[in-house]
Amino acid sequence: MTQRFDRTALFTLARDLLTDAGLEKAKADVVAELLIQTDEIGVTTHGISMVPYYVPELKAGNMTTTGSHDVIADNKVTMLWDGNYLPGHWVMTQALTTCMARAAQFGMAAMAIRRSHHIGCLSALTRIAAMQGYVCYIATSDPSGEWVAPFGGTEPLLTPNPWAVGYPATDHPVLIDTCASITTVSKVREHINTGVPFAHEWMLDNTGRATTDPTVFNTTPKGSILPVGGMDHGHKGFAMGLMVEMLTQALAAHGRVEAPTRWGANVFLQVLDPKAFGGLEAFKEQTDHLNAACRANTPIDAARPVRVPGDRAATARAASASKGVVVVDEVLTRVAACATDAGLTMPTPLS
Repeated sequence: MTQRFDRTALFTLARDLLTDAGLEKAKADVVAELLIQTDEIGVTTHGISMVPYYVPELKAGNMTTTGSHDVIADNKVTMLWDGNYLPGHWVMTQALTTCMARAAQFGMAAMAIRRSHHIGCLSALTRIAAMQGYVCYIATSDPSGEWVAPFGGTEPLLTPNPWAVGYPATDHPVLIDTCASITTVSKVREHINTGVPFAHEWMLDNTGRATTDPTVFNTTPKGSILPVGGMDHGHKGFAMGLMVEMLTQALAAHGRVEAPTRWGANVFLQVLDPKAFGGLEAFKEQTDHLNAACRANTPIDAARPVRVPGDRAATARAASASKGVVVVDEVLTRVAACATDAGLTMPTPLS
């Protein structure tokens, strides 16, 4: 079940909840804006849904409320930052601005970031660069997290290790957003909160058996999420997960060796400027042609034509603009409890 809300009302609520928990307003504005943009593109697990998880992190001092990142290395085209556990949405907007400027100058730029806090929905971030004509790749991991067992193992070790690519096309950016595990920690939490099992065997219990039960996360020893490919071809997702941890932890010179215990994010960010290659218009000509060919492909089910990554997000954004932003009931329940604790009033749903 879902309800729709005015986007300004949701933004105000998210910002006020974050500032009430101690985050300075300028940073709360950035985080709240990107959270609502995430809901607008239909990724309800990573929008305002994250506020009830961020509030206790802020109150406990695990998410830094003021200050800035540290520049550890700057070699013009390659950079290393320390995020000092600042809000990941804010750190990433700073990183994207820097990398886009460097890519405009040098054709490309890459950055590793260590010790940011959670950076949210990757598509919302790659879209920022793609809308300005850049190709953007982002990968992230949390060296403190252990949620995904390596293929053939039973003990959770890796994080879901999401990665995303956004790039320009004439109608809207292509937004590829996936991860090395079959599903995400946020999605598992959602299923635990609602009591609904997964439709497929995406989880692994602590004996190594595939299951639809999300609550294997809560057993002792803990169960895990299966890598992409599941019990059959999970070696592919496992390899992808290793790649993400290499890019985000080894290049950042910080990771599981240091055994951090705080919820955080290590990041690898790369921005490419098509103008430094074959040109932006030629780039769009190629992407537009392939997108059109994919959408014109004869579908298995006529009622479900082929979509290009980013199509659903564009449709959701249009619906959000005309009808209001969707919030699912499970999220609404947690956000409302958070608002009550803060003494804030929930906005009224749109009719």
